[in-house]
Amino acid sequence: MGTTVAARQVFRWTVRASSSSLLSPPLTSRCLLQPRPGLFCSTSSRSPMQSSQHNHPVSPVSETPVTELSPQSLADMGFTGTQAEQMLETASKARGGRAARHALSTLTALLALGLNPSSVLKLLQKCPEVCSVKESQLQQRVGNLRKLGLVEGSLQRVVAHYPQILTVPVKTVKHVVVLLREKCLFTAPQVTDILRESPAIVLGDLAQVEFLFQYVYFRMGVKQAEIIKSRLFRYSLDEVRCRHCFLERRGLYQTPDKKGQTIIINPKLDSILNVDQMTFLTAVAKASVEEYDVFQRLVAKEWLEEEKEQGSINVDATYSEEEEDEEEETGGRSGYIKTRKRTI
Repeated sequence: MGTTVAARQVFRWTVRASSSSLLSPPLTSRCLLQPRPGLFCSTSSRSPMQSSQHNHPVSPVSETPVTELSPQSLADMGFTGTQAEQMLETASKARGGRAARHALSTLTALLALGLNPSSVLKLLQKCPEVCSVKESQLQQRVGNLRKLGLVEGSLQRVVAHYPQILTVPVKTVKHVVVLLREKCLFTAPQVTDILRESPAIVLGDLAQVEFLFQYVYFRMGVKQAEIIKSRLFRYSLDEVRCRHCFLERRGLYQTPDKKGQTIIINPKLDSILNVDQMTFLTAVAKASVEEYDVFQRLVAKEWLEEEKEQGSINVDATYSEEEEDEEEETGGRSGYIKTRKRTI
């Protein structure tokens, strides 16, 4: 019985509220200038402070995050006015669809890496292509370098010195590491040293890198530890071979025998490579500039002839293989085919 009475009372309140809402004027989207206690706007999200200034509309604040470079966004990152102008100019060199989308996030990731605005500006002036790298890719590449042993301090120095390393996919870097570990037999710490001292190796031709190592290891008899110390992979094969052959022909360098022994004491690879030409000639080769210039011209001709001979040998080998294949396929007609080819 009590439940029925309560239900009827609720029904009466509902009818009264609906009828009063039909007779009262509709509420507008603006609140009253002097809001009474307990009176709220039903359709507006403005606060009483905003509603009291309805005669002077306030532009809404955009909640959309900034996605493009601007003087203000760069200033918020800590760049000075001059640096911001230089940064915008640098970014415009790599400006494109991808660069425009990723430049701001790339800058944020570089600053989070621990680089200051000045270092970031110099980095991008060296390699504007970094602006085109997605933030996710940048983080993956930095994470991979950390896994390879480039810890804090070394990582920042490598990136600042050779920012192109950030444009190289993780897969490419892994190929270089596999070559150094499996073909050149460097240890993991030695690979880290190579990446730190010669980061450009990640963009080198793997075949040339392997051949350079083989030349120094077998032809010159230099082991891995000395190779690391000499920073070998900063130099090309021609540079290394030219200085080595000059010393060898002057009787100042000898290839070690199978036991690693030599009659003379060979100069260290570090003293051969990590010095300028004048120091190399006076301190190591004991020769004049004129002698070395003549040697370079002569050896350049020799190497060119060797390349031509090597090319002709490869052509002859290919020709012989083709002849053998044709003999197997044509049987008795092989002599006729050979004659035709030679007359042509």
